[in-house]
Amino acid sequence: MANPFSGRAVSISGPATDIIPVTPDDSNDLPDVAIALFVESGGALVFDSVSGEAIRTVNVGDGVILPVGARRVHATGTTASGIHALVIS
Repeated sequence: MANPFSGRAVSISGPATDIIPVTPDDSNDLPDVAIALFVESGGALVFDSVSGEAIRTVNVGDGVILPVGARRVHATGTTASGIHALVIS
């Protein structure tokens, strides 16, 4: 099978190269900064953006892709589940 990503420069505006499950954690950053977060079951999502500003809280619906750079998803206050980080590597 041909790999359309072979030889292609990785771009922050292009598709993610992987999607990894997220376990919300108040103390630890994600292993890789996410270019977006995908949420299977909606609710509150508490995260640190890559800007380093204050903790952000947003309410999202089921099946939402939140196109924001995130470095940590907090356990405290997060009620959404099935959270995945879209990453480039």
